[in-house]
Amino acid sequence: MRFATRAVHAGQKPDEATGSIMPPIYQTSTYRQPPAGSATTYEYGRAANPTRTMLEKNLASLEDAAYGIAFASGMSATDAILRALRPGDHIVASDDMYGGNYRYLKLVLAPMGVQVTFTDLTSTDAVTQALRSATKVVWMESPTNPLIQIVDIQAIAECAHSVGAAVVVDNTFASPYLQQPLSLGADLVLHSTTKYLGGHSDLVGGFVCTNSEEWTEHLRFQVKCVGAIPGPMDCFLVLRGAKSLHVRMERHCSNAQAVAAYLADHPKIAQVNYPGLKSDPGHDLAKKQMTDFGGMLAAVLRTSSSAQTRDILHSLNVFTFAESLGGVESLIGHPATMSHGALTAEERANLGISDNLVRLSIGIEDAEDLLEDLEQALSRI
Repeated sequence: MRFATRAVHAGQKPDEATGSIMPPIYQTSTYRQPPAGSATTYEYGRAANPTRTMLEKNLASLEDAAYGIAFASGMSATDAILRALRPGDHIVASDDMYGGNYRYLKLVLAPMGVQVTFTDLTSTDAVTQALRSATKVVWMESPTNPLIQIVDIQAIAECAHSVGAAVVVDNTFASPYLQQPLSLGADLVLHSTTKYLGGHSDLVGGFVCTNSEEWTEHLRFQVKCVGAIPGPMDCFLVLRGAKSLHVRMERHCSNAQAVAAYLADHPKIAQVNYPGLKSDPGHDLAKKQMTDFGGMLAAVLRTSSSAQTRDILHSLNVFTFAESLGGVESLIGHPATMSHGALTAEERANLGISDNLVRLSIGIEDAEDLLEDLEQALSRI
């Protein structure tokens, strides 16, 4: 089956008992056990739930993966992967990455004795120099958060595999509809299902998929042992969102292209980062490894201070000044004080996260309304 059909049907079917088109939400913590010696999939809600199983099969199908494991959040999925590391192990990670992951690597993992190197993953030379014999994981995003840079997944995977390191790709910004990292050499693909997969800003969840039985065994053990699981209702909501992923992503992309083109020509904008622009450094690579350019972009305003930048953001009417991304509504954020507020001013400066940088998550509204809203806000500068 092709992507759109799998999005609607994979992992689920009408309820056999009632004929219900939508599968039931199994709101249960425990299950009646079969006779002694009989095998069963479901014993206790922490280990497995039928609604969660349907979600895992659906999302694994969208990533063309053999296995999928759902988690309570993107961060709990991150934590489950990295619990495979031990003191003395080494991880290479993008210096342009989600602030929550940066905080986890620096303030949780490093104090436990895991060595962490942040580097520019858009440069294979930088990655090669960062790799060591102790490197166990190379962690990347593409597009990156918040600068929307494109990383050559296949090239970096080849570098990582040369020293026996596993490759993790956070595919949240692209979604499975636009990018398939496993086919490019990744060993594990991670999503915050809070974002595009859920798509309606009404849940928190995470997901990891892989073709590796070894990694699957590790992740399933973490689920059962630690218990960072999504509830049945959250699983149902992600399943519902996945059914329209392909339709929504097409509108996200077309709207983002229109917004990026508008901002690129605006006198109050100093810079626009969006791979759909031919002038963007990642344009050609994005065309190669993605089917479209996504709904996320970053822009640098010609404002005089962080306070003025935030005043502009508060003046928007269609866009909402808020955390998160990937919902049907357009959001705008201020990375320096929001997603990357935990970094020091020096760290942000080194990464190019200035006080006048904004990150836009383009929704599925009418593009003209988005452009008019931006115009009235930018006129205040």
